[in-house]
Amino acid sequence: MTESERPQETEDLQRHKDKMAKKKAARDRMMAGKSGEKGLIIVHTGPGKGKSSAAFGMVLRCIGHGFQVGVVQYIKGAMDTAERQVLERFPELVTIRAMGEGFTWETQDKERDIAAAQRAWEVSKGFLADPSVRMVVLDEINVVLRYGYLELEEVLEALAKRPSDQHVVLTGRNASDELMEAADLVTEMKMVKHPFRSGIKAQPGVEF
Repeated sequence: MTESERPQETEDLQRHKDKMAKKKAARDRMMAGKSGEKGLIIVHTGPGKGKSSAAFGMVLRCIGHGFQVGVVQYIKGAMDTAERQVLERFPELVTIRAMGEGFTWETQDKERDIAAAQRAWEVSKGFLADPSVRMVVLDEINVVLRYGYLELEEVLEALAKRPSDQHVVLTGRNASDELMEAADLVTEMKMVKHPFRSGIKAQPGVEF
């Protein structure tokens, strides 16, 4: 670096420092007004990959904090999954119930699918009514709601009546407008590129 370049570098570093200081001050002011806590309704939807994965990431956080978690999988069940194998190693904190029988195009039996969804909902209601359960994950429930296998109003009512500090994560494509309106946090996963379209099958450690 030449002597003439050093003053310019010093000015650039100072401008960056000043800019970051202003950002920090603005963020500190914003955070000062955020002191409330409540149980959240969290919806992960959209056509992109990562909805369930993000939910299980929050489950791991709850395990780290020593919180009780209940997980109900509405679609998965017929196939064993790595996340279930991991979470079952924490039986004192996590209860995971895989109650699905696969996707609807696999079962090809609407009555059977409805019955499976109803059984899963009965377990879900137990978690939603239990004040010791800090987080409930209803994995792929948006799918069965879309097909009408569960009554949306009944689900919304149970969410409204749950313990005040309980978080609930509902995953799956095509979340209803009513559910997203009731939610505190909605994330829509957007698919930009997917290896499946290039002939790559689902792989362990990525999809399951």
